[in-house]
Amino acid sequence: MIILIQSKPIILTIIIACQLMVVLDSSIMVTALPEIGRTLHITTANLTWVQNAYILAYGGLMLLGARAGDILGRRKMFSVGIALFTLASILVGVSHSEILLLVSRALQGLAAAIATPSTLALLSLTFVEAKERTKAIALYSAVSGAGGSVGLLIGGLLTDLVSWRVGMFLNVPIGIILFIMIPRYLRESEKNTGRFDVMGAVTSVTGITALVFGCVQAAANGWGNSVTLISLLLGVTLLTSFITIEAHAKQPITPLRLFSNRQRSGAYLGRFLFLCGNFSLFFFIPQFLQRVLHFSSFEAGLAFLPFTAVQFGMMYVMPTLIARYGNLKVLIAGMIIAIIGTSWLSSEISIQAHFFPQLFFPLIIMGMGAGMIFLPLTSFGLTDINPNDAGAASGLINVSQQIGCSLGLAVLITIFEAVNRPASASPSNEEQFAHAISISITGSAIFITTSLIVVLLLFLPVRKTNREPLLRRIS
Repeated sequence: MIILIQSKPIILTIIIACQLMVVLDSSIMVTALPEIGRTLHITTANLTWVQNAYILAYGGLMLLGARAGDILGRRKMFSVGIALFTLASILVGVSHSEILLLVSRALQGLAAAIATPSTLALLSLTFVEAKERTKAIALYSAVSGAGGSVGLLIGGLLTDLVSWRVGMFLNVPIGIILFIMIPRYLRESEKNTGRFDVMGAVTSVTGITALVFGCVQAAANGWGNSVTLISLLLGVTLLTSFITIEAHAKQPITPLRLFSNRQRSGAYLGRFLFLCGNFSLFFFIPQFLQRVLHFSSFEAGLAFLPFTAVQFGMMYVMPTLIARYGNLKVLIAGMIIAIIGTSWLSSEISIQAHFFPQLFFPLIIMGMGAGMIFLPLTSFGLTDINPNDAGAASGLINVSQQIGCSLGLAVLITIFEAVNRPASASPSNEEQFAHAISISITGSAIFITTSLIVVLLLFLPVRKTNREPLLRRIS
């Protein structure tokens, strides 16, 4: 017999520990990627799938995971997600082939998609009073931000001292402890009647995966390759089918009415485009630091501290900035700062570069910009939401972020591979590699600039014309 013990600090610890597992899992792999590539003989293009396999399953199935929590019970799905995540972490750690590694990473993404939607919902059920809920969400967000920095350092340190595999095994004891504590401390939510939009989930995930696969194939074999063209065509077809399914489904995982508001649509698209550019930096910069500047994995993790520390520190400044200037002005300023920092970093990448000061200061500027963007975009993404659509809107924010990470990296790796192929001249491999990284980061700046353009077009008020008075005069 299980005795349910209600303790808010313990409940918050359980929820935060789950989020920390998910965040650490992604960031630990960043500084380990070059070593994983060498160990398992994975090409740079295929190495993107170590992150993409996780991100696509996580982002693509998150809305279905949220629906499963509503219908089957959030505590139950939380437990299932944690158990599956723990098992998948073991499989990643023991992987001795590229295929097993990628399948295990996709399984981790599926597990995260099952567990993560329940965390914020359970947090809201536990912390009902507005002030304590705000504090709980602030701590949740702070741990999410800090976890990325900690993961970079831990991943680099373990890769240097022991093996990249050990980072995955860190999830195992945490997962076991959480699995034991969940039924003891968490109350089951009320179950709702409903149905699963399985076809919507399947077409969206397979459609995005086909697009990403097509882009990665283009990087390796060119845009004219038959596999590339078939993958891209299949992706477009499946995503078109997804929109049709969602338009007619009685309980869609992505209600199309969420896009009826210009600001909400701008927030989703702006977030998607920003992550297309921003996330890719976490793939390319460690490659440059370790291959060209000959940093160790741990040193590459330390190199990200200027970015992550400033981004995390901006969380304490943001409430004051937004109260004084408003979400839109802060968002636009943050994007401009991020564009400046990313463009500056791109211009500094070369075999003659030193981390300080050439890379150090652009990373600080980029961290400042990124720290000003996510809170306003989240607020705009929930603008005028019907309470019944709150879960879907929150999920769509996360999905746009995850899919942006995956698709942006897939597009930029095609640019990297095209530039990194041996030229007619004979520069050294490191020089060619650094040049390819620089061009790819320029692509990141273009993505972020496009995100700014979307925000300006969809957020700024539409000017009213004098047509009506003119028509009146004519009539």
